[in-house]
Amino acid sequence: WETSPAAAELEERMMEWLRLMTGLPEGFEGVIQDSASSATLAALITAREKATGFRSNSEGLNDAGRMRVYSSTQTHSSVEKGVGVAGFGRNNLVKVDVLNDFSMDTDALERAIITDLDSGYIPCCVIATLGTTGTTAIDPLRAVGEICRKYGLWMHVDAALGGTALLLPEMRWMADGIEYADSLVFNPHKWMFTNFDCSAYFVRDAATLIRTFEILPEYLKTRTRGKVNDYRDWGIPLGRRFRALKLWAVIRSYGIEGLQAAIREHIRIARMLAGLIEAEKYFELMAPVPLNTVCFRYRPEGMGDDEANMLNEKINHALNDTGRIYLTHTKVDGRYVLRMVTAQTNVTEAHVIKAWDMIRECASALTAQDGTVNID
Repeated sequence: WETSPAAAELEERMMEWLRLMTGLPEGFEGVIQDSASSATLAALITAREKATGFRSNSEGLNDAGRMRVYSSTQTHSSVEKGVGVAGFGRNNLVKVDVLNDFSMDTDALERAIITDLDSGYIPCCVIATLGTTGTTAIDPLRAVGEICRKYGLWMHVDAALGGTALLLPEMRWMADGIEYADSLVFNPHKWMFTNFDCSAYFVRDAATLIRTFEILPEYLKTRTRGKVNDYRDWGIPLGRRFRALKLWAVIRSYGIEGLQAAIREHIRIARMLAGLIEAEKYFELMAPVPLNTVCFRYRPEGMGDDEANMLNEKINHALNDTGRIYLTHTKVDGRYVLRMVTAQTNVTEAHVIKAWDMIRECASALTAQDGTVNID
């Protein structure tokens, strides 16, 4: 704090602004991290320390091979990386099955925890997601939270993408049960028009976070200790960038209503595109569209999944090679799926309709080359 009071104080104020803007409960305090990966790693290490009575930082990971972390099969890959870096071992990440909408199956979660307890493991942490990377699925926070409370597990919420939608009152159904969470991360640099990097990490008990990361050599002792927030103790890095300034500029520039209008329009455009896909012959919507990501594929009548996978991969590469459009992909239940995300700062409905026309034309041309069918 003493080296830059203005930076530290603005960061504290910006995190409180974000808490109020997203409707998080009182008591949550925040710090800006560089990425959701770093924030999730901080959550995992804090959960590990709490589960071991704050012994593992000093004594080593004596129980590491028996401690378990739980997430859905749709959770971001940074969780698996974090579990390895935090010393749990990737084999101790239990990937829980999902329901038809790709949200976590909480009955399967509880069964996994009970099985691990019976087998001598130590359940430690559950990571729920608001807006999974592949399909933007929404995990049921209340059901997850009740299980965490019942068995004494740390609950971390990865809202890296979906957290921005909490600025909209009509989208806060996603956060039902957020009061159970011990920590949450969302990225203003993903969907809130803020330059990379800027990741907002909230905790319900800052003292536990600080106890996990605090190191106090003589050269870091200050007269303000205990009176202000020293964010060096709120995560892994000691040196920190002045990330709060750009966040302040974005919020002041757009205003809350301006941000809400832009995010609301992105969601509307995504749902419009989903409607176009559902109405088009041979195109299939492959996942619900709660946020700004539309997952779909092209499958001519009678075409099997393997052949459709190859065709959609061709479509993806052909479109991206034009330099006029860029689509990403994922696999949903083994099926190659195209993804369009309507979250760019200046995207409009006209852009998306033009992109949709290009997709249809490309699919038509490739299927004609393959000797199958054309789009009507």
